[in-house]
Amino acid sequence: MTETDKPARSANIFDVARLAGVSHQTVSRVLNDIPGVRPATRERVEQAITQLRYSPSPAARALVTKRTRMIGLIAPGSADYGPASIALHFSDAARSARYGVISVTAVNSDAASTRTLVESLVSQRVEAVVLIVDDVAVLSVVRALDVGVPVIAVAAGRARGPLVVSIDQYRGARNAVRHLVELGHRRIAHLAGPATNPDAIERMRGWRDELADSHLVATEPGQGDWSALSGFEFGKTLAAESDITAVFAGNDQMALGLTSALLWRGLRVPEDISVVGFDDVPEAAFYVPPLTTVGQDFAALGALTMQRVIIALEEGASLSEPTPIPTRLVVRGSTASPRVESTIR
Repeated sequence: MTETDKPARSANIFDVARLAGVSHQTVSRVLNDIPGVRPATRERVEQAITQLRYSPSPAARALVTKRTRMIGLIAPGSADYGPASIALHFSDAARSARYGVISVTAVNSDAASTRTLVESLVSQRVEAVVLIVDDVAVLSVVRALDVGVPVIAVAAGRARGPLVVSIDQYRGARNAVRHLVELGHRRIAHLAGPATNPDAIERMRGWRDELADSHLVATEPGQGDWSALSGFEFGKTLAAESDITAVFAGNDQMALGLTSALLWRGLRVPEDISVVGFDDVPEAAFYVPPLTTVGQDFAALGALTMQRVIIALEEGASLSEPTPIPTRLVVRGSTASPRVESTIR
């Protein structure tokens, strides 16, 4: 092999220093955002880095800064749209902030398993841990953890704090039910998600409170598991309730199954019964009929979560309680004013 056949050597910190006319210690200070470098010098170093396409090794940077710029992420062991979207957008926000993410899946969502996962991530020298909570029992455990790094929880509910971020599930549910009330519906059923899920609890609370404020009676809610199948089973049962004219489903998948069951019984949506979902999954606009639902801004939630991480890592930073991110009601073809007499039988 001749000299010209040899692969080009990657640039190192000394090459950058020579090109910029500075010491390698100065290059290191620029790379690690350490103050004390004159603006003109910093600009020369950055130009040299770009020209040489220099990329410092994470291990070397960690030795200098005593930081790994890695964050642990614990996500539920399911492919449900909400948690999957939160994980995706948080990872994007972390990359934009020049942090890496070590993701693990919580096969079991109990407190003991969660504690073990957090401790495992801390042993890998993460600087913070983000936990997507899908069981309310876990949140109290997270608050009590003292593992030497900030633990940020993504969890809806009234038990808030500076390290808890969320989308406003409660207000989103109230807006959905208010939409049905304003259309003229007076008997509005609810199909709830899992009983211990924070989002499901807040959506059911919003349904109850909106009905109460409208002086309407809440029926016993159905219990689903976020799946279309549980929506279908509820829909078969609901068809026997002759006075129900609308249903607020806890998520879009259950709304899909519910609509299918009603059509199977010969009922029309929205002519005989209106249906509202929650999430605004990408397919919701293509349901038959297109689904009225509540949209969530997962990109904003990812950015807010990363913001909490960065602030929590700043020495002496004062953390205020973040405001839950608002939802938006998306009105489509699955809701309409009720007929004078329902045809449900």
